[in-house]
Amino acid sequence: VFAPMWSENRLSICNKISYAIGGAPYQITGCALGFFLQIYLLDVAQLDPFYASIILFVGRAWDAVTDPTIGFLVSRSPWTRFGRMLPWILLSTPLAVLSYFLIWYVPPFEDGKVIWYLFFYCLFQTLQTCFHVPYSALTMFISSEQKERDSATAYRMTVEVLGTLLGTAIQGQIVGMANAPCLPGPGDMVADVTNSSRFGGLNDSEPVISLEHTVAYMISSGVICLIYVLCAVVLFFGVREQKESCRPRSEPMSFFQGIKLIMGHGPYAKLVMVFLFTSLAFMLLEGNFALFCSSTLGFRNDFQNILLAIMLSATLAIPFWQWFLTRFGKKTAVYTGTLSVVPFMILVVCLKSNLFVTYIVSFAAGVGVAAAFLLPWSMLPDVVDDFQVQNPESTGHEALFYSFYVFFTKFASGVSLGISTLSLDFAGYISRGCSQPEEVDLTLKLLVSAAPIALIIVGLCILYSYPIDEERRQGNRKLLQEQR
Repeated sequence: VFAPMWSENRLSICNKISYAIGGAPYQITGCALGFFLQIYLLDVAQLDPFYASIILFVGRAWDAVTDPTIGFLVSRSPWTRFGRMLPWILLSTPLAVLSYFLIWYVPPFEDGKVIWYLFFYCLFQTLQTCFHVPYSALTMFISSEQKERDSATAYRMTVEVLGTLLGTAIQGQIVGMANAPCLPGPGDMVADVTNSSRFGGLNDSEPVISLEHTVAYMISSGVICLIYVLCAVVLFFGVREQKESCRPRSEPMSFFQGIKLIMGHGPYAKLVMVFLFTSLAFMLLEGNFALFCSSTLGFRNDFQNILLAIMLSATLAIPFWQWFLTRFGKKTAVYTGTLSVVPFMILVVCLKSNLFVTYIVSFAAGVGVAAAFLLPWSMLPDVVDDFQVQNPESTGHEALFYSFYVFFTKFASGVSLGISTLSLDFAGYISRGCSQPEEVDLTLKLLVSAAPIALIIVGLCILYSYPIDEERRQGNRKLLQEQR
């Protein structure tokens, strides 16, 4: 339907929208897993925090390892009538949505729960990698014009932030209607001892996880699976992958040769390190903010709406950051956007618990979150172009560049989730507790404020030495046009 409108270099609005829609599944599922999987494993599946940390870390570590592997396989894939990237996207989708749905299903047995969640979490991450790595590399094949690729990337950034908003809204609002009841902690029991004796003791009235709570997660995952499939179909039929016939691919190289080649490119290595530290910072914030709102701030019935406010603000901020990027340059935009969220990280843990103030601070923080998550992606095509200018005889490695970029994102996520959940276990986190020990509150404050700020500072210090400025970017663009 959309493909005939695709010219050799210039992309129509429908082409750009179709391409951008392909980025939504990764963001929707990633947002749902990032914000809600930890609290789901602890409070609904009722796993021990130690085992939950094992699932989160091993799943993400496995996912990170598969990225360069899939990137290598994609780069060695033969060209088909549909292209080289699109078949991977289409064929991985059915099994990906099935495995994602089973992550949010509570099996009717206790002994194998940990294996169940670990298996389907790893399986989904592998299949999603088969979707997202080719999709990320597809940026370099939708047009040979840098201006068109930048424009399509802007569409993609907008849709991806909308995807995070949609994932938060679907998962948060459906699950929020069936919040698991909290259990009284030691302090609550002392306060409630008189009332409990009147009703026959605490054990008789102890709330349990009902079918309603598990079904809510299954409904939300079913809706997300449907959106996943629709986005994949629109991407497949709305995008035509271009074959660079004028730039023959270099001879195939081994996996480790490919790693050595791209990691040896200085600007790419620096950009990856920047992305690693800033991603780790925001993954810590994302993975623990729901627990922070519900446990430390006491907004157990409102945390999903607070998350929604952050994502709504991030969505509205995308046009501003796109203008800022073109007006002041990509490097300046990353600095400004990432640092803008730091004051709100400090405010949210320093101010006394107040729902209205938390909404205001969260909405304001969303502006910086949008920039920090998405602007570094706009710099990656510049690095690939720079590599091609310096290595004109070595082509066809786009999938490897993008796969390692995704690898470090997922590695950061795995480390953050594993460390977070393990830290909560050491602090004495009480699953579904109406209140938590002071050590847990302090740990959550460190995980959503102090630790992310330190990581952001490290990442931005590395960014200072990033060598590709606007002048070099424009020079690379002209040289590549001449080569083509």
